[in-house]
Amino acid sequence: MSAYLASFLNSLASPVFWRSLAAAGALISGLAGQLQAEVTVFAAASAKTALDEAAASYRDSTGQNVTLSYAGSPALARQIQLGAPADLFISANPGWMDVLQQEGLIDETSRLDLLANSLVLIAHGPGALPLDLEAADLAGRLGESRLAMALVDAVPAGLYGKAALMALGQWNELAPKVAQTANVRAALALVASGEASMGVVYATDAKAEDGVTVIAAFPADSHPPVIYPAAVVTGGNMAEAKAFLDFLNGAAARSIFLHHGFGEPQE
Repeated sequence: MSAYLASFLNSLASPVFWRSLAAAGALISGLAGQLQAEVTVFAAASAKTALDEAAASYRDSTGQNVTLSYAGSPALARQIQLGAPADLFISANPGWMDVLQQEGLIDETSRLDLLANSLVLIAHGPGALPLDLEAADLAGRLGESRLAMALVDAVPAGLYGKAALMALGQWNELAPKVAQTANVRAALALVASGEASMGVVYATDAKAEDGVTVIAAFPADSHPPVIYPAAVVTGGNMAEAKAFLDFLNGAAARSIFLHHGFGEPQE
C-alpha cells in the first residue's frame, strides 16, 4: 500500500474528517434552503415604501430572502403574462388581477384584498394652500404648468384620477394639461422636483415625499374604491410566496401598512 493511500484511509477514520464533512453538508443544505425560500414579488410602485419595510421585517424574523420589483400594475401583469419569474403579485386595482386570474396565472384560492388607499391632489413644495375641489378652477390655477398623473387609461392611479376628475366636472379642461407617467411614483417625482406644479397620487405617496403638500382629498364616491389585491403566481415558489402573503396579511405587517397611510379593505 502506498503512503498516500494509507494516509487517505487514516483520514477517513478520523472524527475530525467526519465532523468537517457534516459541517460542509449542513452549509450546503442551508444555502439550498435559502435559495428555495427566496420569493420574488411584483408589486405596484405605490406600495414601495411600506412594502420595503414589511419585507425587511419578514427577513429579520424568518431569515428568508424577498426580492421586490416595482412598476405600474399593467406593466407587471404583462410581464407575468410573458413568463417573468414572479412568485407573488400585488396590484393597485382588481382589474389587472382579474386578467391574470382569467388566464390561470394566479392561484385564485390565495387571492385576497390586502390594502386600501385614497386619492389626493398634491402641489409642489411645502405649505401650499388647500383648495376646494368642487369649486376650484384647476386648469386656471395650473396656468402654463402641468398636472402629473400616472397613465390615465392603464395605470390604476391614473384610472382612478381620471374618473374622479370626470365626476367633479374638471377633466375636459385639465386633459390637455396632463403630464402622464409610467407609474404613480413617477408622477409624484415630477411634482416634488417642480417639473409639474400639481399631481394626482395616492395619499400614501404624498406621505412618503416631503417635497409635496396635499392640497385636497378626492371624495371617496368620485372614483372606484382603491383596493390592492394580492395573489400567489402559479408555477413559482408557491409555498414560500403563500407564507410571505400570510405575513403581509398579519398583524405585524398590518401595523407597518397603517403607519404608512394605507387602510384596511372593507368587507
